[in-house]
Amino acid sequence: MRKYKVGIVGGTGMVGQRFVTLMENHPWFELTAIAASGRSAGKPYREAVAHRWKMKTPIPSMALNIKVMDAATDLKKLADCVDFVFCAVDMEKESVRALEEQLAKYECPVVSNNSAHRFTPDVPMVVPEINPEHLEVIAAQRKRLGVRRGLIAVKSNCSLQSYVPALHPLRQYGLERILVCTYQAISGAGKTFETWPEMVDNVIPYIGGEEEKSEQEPLKLWGKLENGVIVPATSPSITAQCIRVAVADGHMAAVFASFEKKPAKEEILEIWKNYKGRAQELALPSAPKQFLHYFTEDNRPQTRLDRDLEKGMAISIGRLREDTQYDYKFVCLSHNTLRGAAGGAVLLAELLCAEGYID
Repeated sequence: MRKYKVGIVGGTGMVGQRFVTLMENHPWFELTAIAASGRSAGKPYREAVAHRWKMKTPIPSMALNIKVMDAATDLKKLADCVDFVFCAVDMEKESVRALEEQLAKYECPVVSNNSAHRFTPDVPMVVPEINPEHLEVIAAQRKRLGVRRGLIAVKSNCSLQSYVPALHPLRQYGLERILVCTYQAISGAGKTFETWPEMVDNVIPYIGGEEEKSEQEPLKLWGKLENGVIVPATSPSITAQCIRVAVADGHMAAVFASFEKKPAKEEILEIWKNYKGRAQELALPSAPKQFLHYFTEDNRPQTRLDRDLEKGMAISIGRLREDTQYDYKFVCLSHNTLRGAAGGAVLLAELLCAEGYID
């Protein structure tokens, strides 16, 4: 696999910083460009993030002296010097849509962490272990945009990564109803306890837009490609509550599910143990070897113990048991800024490269 030159748009924010750390020593990707707002433009990256570096590890040496471009005025220059970009900008949705489409029209593939294009019908929203076939819609998207190699592909909302992977291989039993309550870390809001002291010893029972995403985005992941667009699935019915909790990293979900044909508990555990997706088949660099891990202990998974499982890219599951109102209930956990955000986008980019969509 050749080395791909990579840019990061929105490289000074928390997710952008995570992208920078994930490019360090990546076997396929070489970070060569970073773009951000005009406030950071023209500065070496080390200066642009000097007083707001939020990662636990130091700024990677290969990024220290990269001169930050202006995400508003340097898009063409950026597109011309990289093979593709990751996008993690903090802008209004309409502005994000315009920026990402402009990059694609400059023949620069975009792998986005943003939500702006998640429901654009010909933009694939892909979890590599769940719906890699949705990448086929890129041909129709390129035709609409009038491009040869430009494209936009997005990852789903971070909270979905904790519970949708566990539900996905159980669809063979006819998922009918899902109730999910997510307990989401403060890094999902781009915060640390130092920058958000109000969250210490606190729970906030509202995260703007999260419940709608949790109820709607799984249906696009489980949709079908028809006539050049992705048509979302019409079932199962999903209801969600999303709660912000005093945790640095890691989104947990309490899941309740009912089926048309109720499987035995032993069947579910065997399916989770043996499930592999396209990312594992291709042995992509960021793919966990074991995608779904089930813990038999009653008090697992735990956020502090299990969020970093397989470098934060695996899904942890526990407490599978029958329920009085639904068929089963269980608990899931994922690392929200790794599997749920930048890491999931890096895995998607690896899939795009391996499948020939980024030449």
